[in-house]
Amino acid sequence: MSQITVYRARKIITMDPNRPEATHVAVRDGKVLAVGGSDCADQWGPVQHDARFSDQVLMPGMVEGHAHMMAGIIWNFFYAGYHDRMDPQGKWWKGKPDLATVVADLKEVEKSLPEGEPLVGWGLDPIFFSGERLSKKHLDAISTTRPVVIMYANFHLMGVNSKALEMVGYDRHTNAEGVVKGPDGEPTGELQEMAAMFPLMRRCGIDFRQMTKTEDAIRTYAEVCRRAGVTTATDLYAQLEDEDVARLLKVTGEKTFPLRLAPALGVAGTNPTESAQMALRYKAKSTERLRLGTVKLMTDGSIQGWTARVKWPGYVGGQPNGIWNMAPEEIHAMVDAMQAAGVQMNIHTNGDEASAVAIEAIAQSARRHPWRDARHILQHAQMMGVDQFERCRDLGICVNIFSNHIWYYGDQHAALTIGNDRAERMDALRSALDSGVHATIHSDAPVTPLGPLFTAWCAVNRQTMTGRILGEAQRVSVMEALHAITLGAAYTMHLDSEIGSIEAGKRADFAVLGDDPLAVDPAALKDVPVLGTVLGGEVFTA
Repeated sequence: MSQITVYRARKIITMDPNRPEATHVAVRDGKVLAVGGSDCADQWGPVQHDARFSDQVLMPGMVEGHAHMMAGIIWNFFYAGYHDRMDPQGKWWKGKPDLATVVADLKEVEKSLPEGEPLVGWGLDPIFFSGERLSKKHLDAISTTRPVVIMYANFHLMGVNSKALEMVGYDRHTNAEGVVKGPDGEPTGELQEMAAMFPLMRRCGIDFRQMTKTEDAIRTYAEVCRRAGVTTATDLYAQLEDEDVARLLKVTGEKTFPLRLAPALGVAGTNPTESAQMALRYKAKSTERLRLGTVKLMTDGSIQGWTARVKWPGYVGGQPNGIWNMAPEEIHAMVDAMQAAGVQMNIHTNGDEASAVAIEAIAQSARRHPWRDARHILQHAQMMGVDQFERCRDLGICVNIFSNHIWYYGDQHAALTIGNDRAERMDALRSALDSGVHATIHSDAPVTPLGPLFTAWCAVNRQTMTGRILGEAQRVSVMEALHAITLGAAYTMHLDSEIGSIEAGKRADFAVLGDDPLAVDPAALKDVPVLGTVLGGEVFTA
């Protein structure tokens, strides 16, 4: 008979309403055998007691339902963001408070690059800088002989220099959507959304997603997750071929790999029927630590980049109403093909107009191809109101809400993008739960740092960078937020029968914490130390 190990902890938060708290958990064959006191597994035979967690708190392994594998490998490029950020090795990088600092630091980096190599940065937050937006004028001051490309934090926009524009042929005669022009009719150097950015990225050899296909990138992402207490995470726009799946199977199959990985096949711009069949073919290759078979659709862009599609009255600055990465008719066709084939969809929806299109597409396809337990997920769902949540409830649609936006961009949304009224009800987890929608919350790493306890803190406190409480009525309790990052996320991913709570029969996935998130002041939730994880009974601590 397999060894039974009974772990003792200061406290175990189970997410099981039948036994919300315990002090001991018994593990056998990588699964939870029993939960309770020190004798919880005695009826199952001889046990081995392990007190390594006796001064620590265990909770279910946290589930990150919207992040990207490039959260690790992106650090190969220059960090140009506004906020201080920690890299996968635990090193802190200082944020850039203004454009002058960004340019000065980039000039230093440029000196060290080989001739002709592009200078690539990421994480820029131009919405925090008053006055001029980043333009080719700023980046030409760094170099006019090599392409300089700075990806914005939202990964929906970029700033480039004149050399980069020249490489891809963007000039005053270009009429492509997303190539921003100034009053003189010349491109400013700002490119918005995928159609405008991809040609330049290809010419410069910048392929963030291709970079994530290496074994090193996969392992680095797992380390980012482990540090945050995450045992199951998505890669929510994966470009997969057979050799990529083979590589994922190899790495995730290693005993020392500390993550259950769930890549979603990116299908924007592809043939709907062919993509549905590919998703099903890969789903059949799934293992315990690699879950395949879902897809990711794009609709609109970024609210803080003014490329999200929003309903009336639009943006407070009068900016045009965003960009469709997939036109509504393409969205309807893709949704219908996936619904007919039985493929779960993750649908990017930032603005409420984009949410409306996605919901209607699912409603129409559900009438043609009924599927009661699809659990399609609207990702971000930032501007959805009660009316849209109630339609989601009736249709069985889940939502994954971008709670981190409240702290990172809440002040800017109120002042510069959608105005005070809509900003106070954005990322409305309270409304979603009250409407009966299955909901979770996320980081969208590397857009914001991967850390579910911080994301939970955002949903509980709804505090902005200036200390404002943005939408007090949308606050949730700490327990509701913890549920969202465990069992709530597991449900949206069709994994609630396996993970998300610590109860008999489920996989032994735990987050190891240095304090009790239910006992600390809710304002300190983000500061609870993460000391390691347990995945399928395997202990991964620093």
